[in-house]
Amino acid sequence: MLQQTRVETVLRYYPSFLQRFPDVASLAAAPRDAVLKAWEGLGYYRRAHGLHATAIRLVEHEQGRLPSTADELRRLPGIGPYTAAAVASIAFGRDVPVLDGNTKRVLARLYSISGQTGRPEIRRKLESAAASLLPPGRAGDFNQALMDLGSQVCSPGTPDCGSCPISGFCSAHAAKAEADYPTRTPRKPIPHRDIVAGIIWSNRPYGADSRILISKRHSADMLGGMWEFPGGHVESGESLTEALVRELDEELAIGVTGISPFMDVEHAYTHFRMTLHVFHCIHVAGEPQALASSEWTWASIHELNRFAFPAADKRIIERLVGGTGAETQ
Repeated sequence: MLQQTRVETVLRYYPSFLQRFPDVASLAAAPRDAVLKAWEGLGYYRRAHGLHATAIRLVEHEQGRLPSTADELRRLPGIGPYTAAAVASIAFGRDVPVLDGNTKRVLARLYSISGQTGRPEIRRKLESAAASLLPPGRAGDFNQALMDLGSQVCSPGTPDCGSCPISGFCSAHAAKAEADYPTRTPRKPIPHRDIVAGIIWSNRPYGADSRILISKRHSADMLGGMWEFPGGHVESGESLTEALVRELDEELAIGVTGISPFMDVEHAYTHFRMTLHVFHCIHVAGEPQALASSEWTWASIHELNRFAFPAADKRIIERLVGGTGAETQ
């Protein structure tokens, strides 16, 4: 949960997740939808897929026990070099160094290692530096101390060198060049996308017996396994309503009428920002088919909260449940 997510955010999820899935066996036995619902709102849903897949593999092939070496851990779904080294050293006492953003920064400054830390040759230099410092038998303590040092003292902007316990050994500090390390990776402009989505009613919007059509994303897709209000990208030259009609035909082979604006949602992902333009519409033609999704279903407004939705769609549900009928956010 802590991968790319702040501690204060994780603390809102961790206790309830453990209560729902107290051990590997209970997590492995749970349906994927239940795991995603418990993860809902935490983001980076591939972590939940990997965690669930790993639990299943451990129960089926490892008697429910986690391997203790970094190499074995890396073979499990969703576990990369950082997580494998952290678990192996902290949980099992293995003498392996951990490289995360904080430790890379400390090591780059300590040894004046130039170059972008994501490049393989620079990573090898940092790994070698970390391994040379590792005290045998205390790798877990060392790795946690180095991570804390980078987080609390050797910060990205202005490091607090005056309170750093290793500043006397730091070559970047000696040269007054702390800001030069590590080499910054140039940031690419973050693109913006216009997306349309339909609240597809079986008949009159907000009618007592009217239901809403929702679809489930393929597990391999971004936000895989999550439910959503169907729609997609607006292509060049299309109006928003034209894009919605096209997307619903391509994704579900259905026709709609009564298209009217409901709200706009601004949302940011890691690699792009989007404006989600949401419309009410009424299903009038075609039996829905899962052409671009894994499945679909009809649900009443008050049944929507049973399904796992991405954060942007959750905001739509909040407005729907409020029943305001407002057209804009």
